[in-house]
Amino acid sequence: MFEFLGHLHPLLVHLPIGILLLACLFLWQSRKDRYANLQPSINVILLLGMSSAIAACITGFILAQTGDYDESMVSLHQWMGISVAAVSVMTYFLYKRKSLRKWQLPLAFLLVLLIFVTGHLGGSLTHGSDYLTQPLADFLTGDTIVVFKRKPIADMPEANVYANLVMPAFQEKCYLCHGKNKQKGRLRLDDSAFIMKGGKDGVIIKPGNSAQSELIKRIMLPPEDDHHMPPKEKPQLSDNEITLLKWWIDGGASFSTKVKDLAQSVKIKSALLAIQNSTQERKPDPDLPQQPVDKADETAVHQLRDSGVVVIPVAQNSNYLSANFVTSSINDNNLSALVKVKKQLIWLALNNKPVNDSDIRVISQCTALVKLELARTTITDKGLAYLKDLPQLRLLNLVGDHITTSGLMQLKDVKSLRLLYLFETNIAKDDWAAVKSAFPKTSIDSGGYNVPLLPDDTVIVKPPPIKN
Repeated sequence: MFEFLGHLHPLLVHLPIGILLLACLFLWQSRKDRYANLQPSINVILLLGMSSAIAACITGFILAQTGDYDESMVSLHQWMGISVAAVSVMTYFLYKRKSLRKWQLPLAFLLVLLIFVTGHLGGSLTHGSDYLTQPLADFLTGDTIVVFKRKPIADMPEANVYANLVMPAFQEKCYLCHGKNKQKGRLRLDDSAFIMKGGKDGVIIKPGNSAQSELIKRIMLPPEDDHHMPPKEKPQLSDNEITLLKWWIDGGASFSTKVKDLAQSVKIKSALLAIQNSTQERKPDPDLPQQPVDKADETAVHQLRDSGVVVIPVAQNSNYLSANFVTSSINDNNLSALVKVKKQLIWLALNNKPVNDSDIRVISQCTALVKLELARTTITDKGLAYLKDLPQLRLLNLVGDHITTSGLMQLKDVKSLRLLYLFETNIAKDDWAAVKSAFPKTSIDSGGYNVPLLPDDTVIVKPPPIKN
């Protein structure tokens, strides 16, 4: 019965928060003559807030007796909650006796402060100590999604099995309920000594025997089972993590064993490879924008495809597009469709098409372009001037175009440009030094390579002699 009452605490604790904050707002506003009509309701609101605060304290005290939480933080949270209840009682009786006028604002401010501190400590107990501060840190660092990141494993054979394979899984999937702040079932999994000690139901790991280890039994229960770990609404251990956890326990559950010290079946090797691949740091592709974009206009995409333009996503699950005029000729309809998908279009290939300077003027509206292929078109220096409006452009192919050095120099302020293909253009040999100087961060391909022929490059096969 008492345990049931303790479990009511998360439900009851939200009542005083909302009610008392409303009371504080009314206390502040009712000091003004135009909000004097709020005063009759304040007495009732304070009574409800005081009563719910006391109920929350009682149920919270009962819940704390289960021993599932860090004692020091529970104690601080408990006393802050008692302070909220005490100040709310004081505020109620002072207001009822109409002697609150002098202390109205100080008590309201104190009550709000205590509510926020108590709420933060409660959130830290149930969601971790960085529950309140983590979103602010993510905002300041530019992150929008909180994702647990494993440390890369550079040398798998020398890796510590527990520290590099088991502990990260515990940290990601188990610490919320079995960490420093909260110990459901009096079980902590954030320290080797606590892991081997177990919880209120006894030890959870039997070294050398994963099948008889309570930890594995709980993990392998159906998700619908009340004893399944982690709870079905929480992130679950992957098959590879479970495989490696069993492997660690069967190998003796040592906290110092290295990967190379334990026997490895084909299944274990596969799991190790999967974990290693998942920890390898993948640098973002500079040719793919990192910010998300809405899906492109389906009508415009179908219009392009119906005219023979190959339009495909540049990556899996990406709304960014590439368009290749393989079999289609460029016309006003195609150009207007391209402009309709200008936010999504980042790669555009128009090689060997009669693209002129007027077409380039329209295409320059596609300011998200990263790659632009214009080999052997009819553009001139006048058309190049429009490409200055493409701030994301990294690759530009001008092979075989009738452009000159002066026309190319119009693009020297495009700081993102990294690859220029200029084979068979009208740029004179004497100008190459000036071009390279104008584009110091750009790799310039002038073509016309002379590749020496090696003796092994060609194999001469002679027919066998004809016997008479």
